[in-house]
Amino acid sequence: MLLAAALTTLTLGAYAPPANAEYGDIVINNYSDEAGMRPPIFPHWFHRIRFRCKICHSDLGFKFKAGGNDINMAKIINGEFCGACHNGEIAWSIENCEVCHSAKPGTPTQVHRSTLQTLIMPLGK
Repeated sequence: MLLAAALTTLTLGAYAPPANAEYGDIVINNYSDEAGMRPPIFPHWFHRIRFRCKICHSDLGFKFKAGGNDINMAKIINGEFCGACHNGEIAWSIENCEVCHSAKPGTPTQVHRSTLQTLIMPLGK
């Protein structure tokens, strides 16, 4: 009985395992550390296989640069950026913070495992 209840809970999504950034995902840490939240991970390729670039980068105004947008929760709640779709009607809403805010604290804004990170030598080295 206990096993059945646990499986039901897992199936219904009550347990959300910690997310990990995969190649090409975007970690956004413009305000998270200051707010005491884990930085969000934006699953770029998950979205890209479902939508054309135009949807986010033209229609919604996302810049083509990690950290290039002034995204905060107030704007998302008001329907800007992620909130244009993640409003509970088009896609799931924002009530479960850990779905997005799942990166390790202190992770800088970046495209995870970007080729540029391995090719460009930081200044001063």
